[in-house]
Amino acid sequence: MRIIRQVVVFDASDLVAESTFWAGMLGGRVLADDTWHTVFDADDRWVIGVQFAPDHVPPEWPHGNAQQIHLDLHVEDFAAAHEQAMALGARLLLAADDLTAEEGNQVYADPAGHPFCLGWGQPDEATVRRILGRTPKE
Repeated sequence: MRIIRQVVVFDASDLVAESTFWAGMLGGRVLADDTWHTVFDADDRWVIGVQFAPDHVPPEWPHGNAQQIHLDLHVEDFAAAHEQAMALGARLLLAADDLTAEEGNQVYADPAGHPFCLGWGQPDEATVRRILGRTPKE
């Protein structure tokens, strides 16, 4: 099986709020219709789908109902990413113990209640490839 695209799909009762949030977080744009929004990242790659689900019930993770899915976004400038997420409508669910630590993360919820993490200090893709002894596929 050859996968040509990997897309995370979120259910949401408010398609505009959800897709606008993720497009803003990824520096991208939204292609919308009545029941589905496609979110493209800054490089115009289709990375997220938002499906209309009028009865969507948000998870209450990490201290309630089990999470349904979550994204880890590893960022270079955590403070800027935190401010952007909050300005776009995120809610902080679980704060880091130490924002000055060399590595860490915080847990947030997007406008539909889906949890995601903003992390800092993790190695970038080039470092991971070097550690694993791999080169990117052309």
